[in-house]
Amino acid sequence: MATIKRYPWINHFLGSPTGYVVHLQKGDVRHQGVGQAFWFRPAASVLSEVPMDDQELPTLFHAITRDHQDVSVQANVTYRFNDPVSVASRLDFALQPGGGATTAGREQVATIIGQLCQSHAIDQIAATTLAQSLERGVSELRGLLTGALQADGRLLSTGIEILGVQVLAVRPEADVERALQTPVREQLQAEADRAVYERRAVAVERERTISENEMASKIELAARRENLVAQEGANARREAGEQAAAGLIRAQAEAERQGIGATSEAHQLKLVGEAAAAREAAAMEVYKGMDQATLLALAFREAAASLPNINNLTITPDLLSGALAGLFQAPAAAGQAVLPATER
Repeated sequence: MATIKRYPWINHFLGSPTGYVVHLQKGDVRHQGVGQAFWFRPAASVLSEVPMDDQELPTLFHAITRDHQDVSVQANVTYRFNDPVSVASRLDFALQPGGGATTAGREQVATIIGQLCQSHAIDQIAATTLAQSLERGVSELRGLLTGALQADGRLLSTGIEILGVQVLAVRPEADVERALQTPVREQLQAEADRAVYERRAVAVERERTISENEMASKIELAARRENLVAQEGANARREAGEQAAAGLIRAQAEAERQGIGATSEAHQLKLVGEAAAAREAAAMEVYKGMDQATLLALAFREAAASLPNINNLTITPDLLSGALAGLFQAPAAAGQAVLPATER
């Protein structure tokens, strides 16, 4: 931005590196160029500063398609001033007393470029339908506007060079745009629903697979449990049979043992009885030849062994005489009885 310092009757100008200044004094060019510094008299001088950097101009306008649909075109034009003297002579870029440039020149350039863009774009869009404009309108308008603006005689004579045109969007009215978006939205929604259904189907299939696996596992466990119960029952029956067989064997062994013991005991009793009978028979055989008195004495002797102790004994004369008579007769009778036994 240029700066102007004021002094009495004279001012000093200091230009900027991107501003082309044209100093006119009484209609003649006294100073011009970029980065100028000079003194001038404000009462007789006119200063204009044309920007030399690239300028960006956004523009927005409407057009009607062949099928009578309104579309809006948003574009951006890049330009620069290649002939600042012609621009300063045809557009208002005068400097204010404080050094600031007016906006009239920029507004004039925006009006010129905007009208040119709109006129060329309207002709192009009027020959196409709405669908064609939305489909390929951006690329077609970009090439059309770039060529038309760069070849425009008014811009060339003014000293304006078009560097490029960018068409940012070609859009219909809001309700038409929503109507055009509806099929795509429905399709996208259908795709989303289909994806949801497929995901649910996959989830259901996975749950079914999991349930089948769980059921198969339960069936397998039940079969194994059944086999286990059957095996345990078989083992229990086998164990009971083994225990019964072992008990039978033990019972048979005990019976055999008891039978053997009873047989042995019976045999022993038989032997003892036979021995006792033989002894009794031998005794009876001995007693057979004895007289009555001897047998009576032996009986008294046997009975005396079983009688209790006798502390006092009273012997009467009759008992003593009978005993002595038997005593004296006993040796003779005994001699007679023993002799036959000795002979045998």
